[in-house]
Amino acid sequence: MNKDMIAGNWKQLVGKAKVQWGKLTDDDLAVIEGRQDQLVGRIQERYGIAREEAERQVQEWRDRL
Repeated sequence: MNKDMIAGNWKQLVGKAKVQWGKLTDDDLAVIEGRQDQLVGRIQERYGIAREEAERQVQEWRDRL
């Protein structure tokens, strides 16, 4: 699934994102609104990981969708 498809289907994908990254709050997910850069930043912040690792996780998640 590409970036545009994620943004367009974000409301349906919120549950899957919550399963993948349980530390993300409902407020985080509302702010993200399907924007990959926002998702990467929030994952990086909540999990205390490097940006590259957060980007890798998001890419793998997108590939599985």
